[in-house]
Amino acid sequence: MAHLRQKKSIAIDVMGSENGHMEVLSGIKLALDEYPEIDSVTLVGSENILRNESKKIGIFSRVEIEDAPEVVGMDEKPLQSVKKKKKSSIMRGIELVKSKQCDLFLSCGNTGVLMAGSTIKLRPLQLLKKPALASVIPTREHHFVLIDAGANPDSTATQMLHNGILGSTYAKFGLGISNPRVGILTIGTEKGKGNELISKAHELYQNKSHHLNYIGLMEGFQVFENHCDVVVCDGFTGNIVLKVAEGLFGMLKNYVKDELESTLRNRLGAFLSMPAYRNIKKRLNPEVYGGAPLMGLKGYVMKAHGSSNRNHIKNALRISSEVIKHDINRHIIKELESINPNLEVAQAT
Repeated sequence: MAHLRQKKSIAIDVMGSENGHMEVLSGIKLALDEYPEIDSVTLVGSENILRNESKKIGIFSRVEIEDAPEVVGMDEKPLQSVKKKKKSSIMRGIELVKSKQCDLFLSCGNTGVLMAGSTIKLRPLQLLKKPALASVIPTREHHFVLIDAGANPDSTATQMLHNGILGSTYAKFGLGISNPRVGILTIGTEKGKGNELISKAHELYQNKSHHLNYIGLMEGFQVFENHCDVVVCDGFTGNIVLKVAEGLFGMLKNYVKDELESTLRNRLGAFLSMPAYRNIKKRLNPEVYGGAPLMGLKGYVMKAHGSSNRNHIKNALRISSEVIKHDINRHIIKELESINPNLEVAQAT
């Protein structure tokens, strides 16, 4: 039987959202109303603001409040903020996880500061050097995990292998996929296609195929097909893929809207097709997975988009609860330990 943790205590940065603290609080209320399995939520931010606003929306008696008088701006440099703003909502939330007062910290704030602070304060799991950001992306037929989505732009082949383990573990317990298919993103599926990093990573994966369901190299046009469940890349490539996908989805949405509203006939057709459009929106809705976990740390951290709305926040809290429930780090450590004896030999040859 799988080991499930009973306690689900989540700290959330209320001050880091581009949409303001009330949108975050509204998302928290939705989550508390809909997901009884979330046992405890700690609001991190200005105590006076959080006390007053949480009373207004009726969650004051259902949450804890941790005072954090400083706020990190979206344009601030990571290491400077980590050193100078130790009382910020981001750093205070990370400290709550480090001290084990909370199981997980969720933030919409500055990504660089969150990653730098989490890596410095929590430290990577044994056998890992750097964490990776796992982002769930919807497609026509399924959802897949993109990893690394921006935490570590300069990866090694070993870190690419580790990313596969991190992403596969998240796909199992976050998406419920029993045997996730793992592929490396590159410019061609033939051997030798790609740079030196891809070639070395591919060789490592082939040597460890009994630990992962590795299906080989994959090209960009296969990303949104039902080709694999975990798309592995370095953080530089992954972040570009993520941002391009977000931009493309937004453009197509606006393009379709403009066309449907352009003439009376199109508006009538849009009205008659409304059920189909609703189903499409539901299937491709990025709000379903509102948070991306920073995988591979000695403590759980979840990153939500800076522009997250209340539904994003609600679902990010749901995913956070699942991460805690399944104690995903236990499974990651088990997989890392199983490949480590041969990994050093492969690196040295």
